[in-house]
Amino acid sequence: MASVSTLTTRGGSPPDSIEAHPSLESAGTPPQAPRRRRKPERITKLLFIVPAALYIFAFFAFPVIKNITMSLQEYTTATFFTGEAPWVGFANYVTVTSSSLFGPAFLNTALFTAGSLLGQFVIGIALAVFFRRRFPLNGFLRSLMLLPWLLPVIVSSATWRSILDQDSGILNQFLTSIGVIQSPIGWLSDPNVALLSVILVNIWVGIPFNVALLYGGLQDIPEELYEAGALDGATGWKAFWHITWPNLRPVVSVVLVLGVVYTLKVLDVILGLTNGGPANATQTLAVRSYQESFVNFEFGVGSAWSNVLILVSLVFAVLYLRSNRRAVDE
Repeated sequence: MASVSTLTTRGGSPPDSIEAHPSLESAGTPPQAPRRRRKPERITKLLFIVPAALYIFAFFAFPVIKNITMSLQEYTTATFFTGEAPWVGFANYVTVTSSSLFGPAFLNTALFTAGSLLGQFVIGIALAVFFRRRFPLNGFLRSLMLLPWLLPVIVSSATWRSILDQDSGILNQFLTSIGVIQSPIGWLSDPNVALLSVILVNIWVGIPFNVALLYGGLQDIPEELYEAGALDGATGWKAFWHITWPNLRPVVSVVLVLGVVYTLKVLDVILGLTNGGPANATQTLAVRSYQESFVNFEFGVGSAWSNVLILVSLVFAVLYLRSNRRAVDE
């Protein structure tokens, strides 16, 4: 590097000012301001995360852990007085799997879930496509569709129980008056049709959920696709199959998986209509867990029943997360 005297000799007079080289400025100690800012930012992030983490632990993680612990103990009403619940290992799970109601409850859960999901989805997507068209009172009718979802389930169950009553129910009186049936049907008292009746009521309750999500998915499909398809002759069912369905598939996967998870744990509809009867015809895993815990007061066995249900729900929850991630990526 040339000295100041050299510059003076070659160029005449020395320059008025010599700017420092950038490398000389950067050679010093880096500024500490960014480091000082990082610490408050981290504290701010923690202040937002900690309440959510405490909420999740208190209302989700702790009940699940407690439920698993109770399923490994002989947890009864005596435990509340003695404060001691002997460890029994997997004895409660053996009691559950060896129960004569385990097979029927598992089968009823599968039938109830599959039947409810199929009915809710088919009717839901049909209504969603119907309401996509513009016609008078469209918004008013769509708002009425939310009524089954907004009503308390205990109110809906009581209403449907009166409608399906064998002796004084409106449904039997209507079907008899038009000649469809000759004698009243025990919709809730006949073991052969009780499960079907419960499924139909649950379909009615779950239709608004399917319509809301599917209708929202249909709104995201551009109209230009239908216009372009119409020029190529894709109208009606062809438009639905080649335009609507491919674009709606990510929403459909989420709706189906969420429907499975929600339907598996349905308890209030069944309790309000049949309470698991008649003759255990509407027993499900959720109903068995409730009855063992709060009717027979065998909390350990009831926890084991609920953990079986949690395990089944966990499988579909994982499928939901994967499908939701795929829908976001697409």
